[in-house]
Amino acid sequence: MTATDACNGTRKPLVRFRQVGKSYDGVTHVVQGVDFDIYKGEFLSLLGPSGAGKTTCLMMLAGFESPSEGEIWLGDTLLNTTPPHKRDIGMVFQNYALFPHMTVAENVAYPLTVRRVARAERSALVNRALDMVRMSALAGRMPKNLSGGQQQRVALARALVFNPRLVLMDEPLGALDKRLREHMQIELKDLHRKLGLTFVYVTHDQSEALTLSDRVAVFDGGRIQQIDRVDALYETPCNGAVANFVGDSNVFVGRLLACEGDVGRMVLPGGEVLVGRLVGSPRIGETVRACVRPERMTLAASGDHAASAVATNTLQACSAGTLYFGDHVRVRFSLPEQDAGFVKVPLGGAALAGGGVGDPLVLCFAEQHMRIFS
Repeated sequence: MTATDACNGTRKPLVRFRQVGKSYDGVTHVVQGVDFDIYKGEFLSLLGPSGAGKTTCLMMLAGFESPSEGEIWLGDTLLNTTPPHKRDIGMVFQNYALFPHMTVAENVAYPLTVRRVARAERSALVNRALDMVRMSALAGRMPKNLSGGQQQRVALARALVFNPRLVLMDEPLGALDKRLREHMQIELKDLHRKLGLTFVYVTHDQSEALTLSDRVAVFDGGRIQQIDRVDALYETPCNGAVANFVGDSNVFVGRLLACEGDVGRMVLPGGEVLVGRLVGSPRIGETVRACVRPERMTLAASGDHAASAVATNTLQACSAGTLYFGDHVRVRFSLPEQDAGFVKVPLGGAALAGGGVGDPLVLCFAEQHMRIFS
């Protein structure tokens, strides 16, 4: 695991995972060797494909699963054997888990009832929580009469009502349509900033993780591959798995020719030589994969020497067509013995002229934007 916590300085973490593992059969680990910190007031997302271990880690933190090995701490309290209702943690489930026979206000009050909060105090706390999510006017409504976005707000109010030290969310926006999901992302980010609480958020949506988070932990194969600030995670992925999962990447496969410090030279099967930044310790002669973000590449028609002269790397490719995305166009390209890729081009870009299928193209990009992995 690669962890970059420099932005947190010497602050004491609120949550500590220490070599946490989880196995259901004693043989196969769904989580193994997970070791990371969560800091007070941050928005941390656990990102990864299905089965990567992110939800299992969230459920172990919530108390609905127990670690097979390792320790989980909340402040100075070891959580391994602490029951869920004594962890001072709010939880928003993927399906919201609202009680269908209770009104909005009764659903939000439920955690307070379990904690035996006095009735008068309960009422004030429920009103405050509903105000936070702008649901006070619907306090008497039943969940079946709410939209998906409204149910999501009620579930969030229920998680916040007892002012927990930590709020956990398991893909809470997954059931919403794209427009509502993006709107709720903004609301969640604003609420987090306003309350100053610590949010831990599970998602498989990379754009959602980058939009919401201060830091993101990328899971794959039951382990954390990288945990970092969103900008560092996107611009400096620690391995090919992170580069390919977080954002779009064009991938070139070739052989490493030479190394000089953190700069490497690789040759593609067609003989083209590319220069980029080395990640890890690939050996000369080894097969390597290079990743370049589509927005870091520029595109020129074949023969446009002015465009290619300023770039460290240039490749002769063929156009494979265009895809219209409203705010930009993606020009697809093909190269011999490589996977197809694309370049993001602004609307009206001169490079689009005459970009029919099969037309020659020149791909240009600087060495600092290409990362070479084993």
